[in-house]
Amino acid sequence: MLPETLDSALSDEAVLVTYRRMFAALARDSGAVVDDPALVDIAETLFAAFAEAGEEWLTHEQMRHACRAHPVEQFENRLRVLRGLGAIREVFPKPNQLRYRASFTSVVGLMFIRRMMDDGGQSEMHRLLALEDLTVAGPRTTMEQARRSADMLARAFRLWALELVTLTTGTIEELREQAPKLWGTEEIARRAQSLHTTILTRWPDLDRVCTDLRSAIYAYSDASRRAAGRLADSAGTTRNLTLLPAETWRTFAQTASRERLAAVLDGFVFDAAAPWHDPSAIVRAVDEAPRPVPVRPAPPRSPLPDEGASSSLAASAPGRFTEVAEALLGDRDAVALEEVLTGDWSTIRRVLADLASADLHPEAPYRLAWSDTLSADPSGHPSWRSHGRLERTDG
Repeated sequence: MLPETLDSALSDEAVLVTYRRMFAALARDSGAVVDDPALVDIAETLFAAFAEAGEEWLTHEQMRHACRAHPVEQFENRLRVLRGLGAIREVFPKPNQLRYRASFTSVVGLMFIRRMMDDGGQSEMHRLLALEDLTVAGPRTTMEQARRSADMLARAFRLWALELVTLTTGTIEELREQAPKLWGTEEIARRAQSLHTTILTRWPDLDRVCTDLRSAIYAYSDASRRAAGRLADSAGTTRNLTLLPAETWRTFAQTASRERLAAVLDGFVFDAAAPWHDPSAIVRAVDEAPRPVPVRPAPPRSPLPDEGASSSLAASAPGRFTEVAEALLGDRDAVALEEVLTGDWSTIRRVLADLASADLHPEAPYRLAWSDTLSADPSGHPSWRSHGRLERTDG
């Protein structure tokens, strides 16, 4: 058996964490998932032996021989669990059956979990987005199916964004552990935006659902950029993400048992601290050490629905300004503003805003001409009035 190191200890713990999270929704209690990486190795060893055996299948003695590196009690207990859950079954359901076969579903499940541990689910999200994109683009897809697809993806992106937000404020250890979730985020966001466009183009009535999906995608993009920035800052000037941070050593030293800590540090030689260091020099070195710049949080997004870019309003702006200006001018080429700015303050403000927009719009043939005089009438409405004219230009 290879000597245990800190890297191997962290790798084993990462395996267990992934398994716990994967099967938490299906577990009957908190002890329903393995707590020893060796139990996973036994299952994978058995599945590999079944694949090599082919149609000969395996007997109990052959399975034990394949797992001879593990203790007998551990193997028997694991085999009993695998048989009870259906991962390993008799070849034919008859009495005194001596040969066994492996379940294809269990093998695929292990392959899926291995991919989840490699990239944190990135490849699965790429596959899911590609499949959903093909589904919503299919001619037989209904609007209700597209609605369910958009709701599912919006929920997934919101939960993913919340997890990434916690990484920006949590420990560096957890951020490095979840670092694969930050790879390829721009491509995932691009695929999701393409899916959103397909749904909104085919079913305009799903604009509210698409608004929620678009908001979730934006939140995921913002959170991933912030987490990636913090991860890059934590790597130091070397930008080497494979180096273990000091927090990892400290946490392991605080949580590991004495036996495990002794096994990890068995091959290390520690020198005593040099007594000739001046305390003031140590304090000065600590003060002069570079400190990471704190991450500035992004401003919170509005809870109101995001209607997106209003291209139709911009396209119809000249026509609307023309309608307002022509209604005020009539047959005249110019009109005084004091004649048209009447009524309550909200009406005056709205009309003045439309006229100012018409004056600034390059395609609207109207101009506001202001004079230098200002009239004050305490009894009038409004009390202060700037004199000006709305004129029709040749453009």
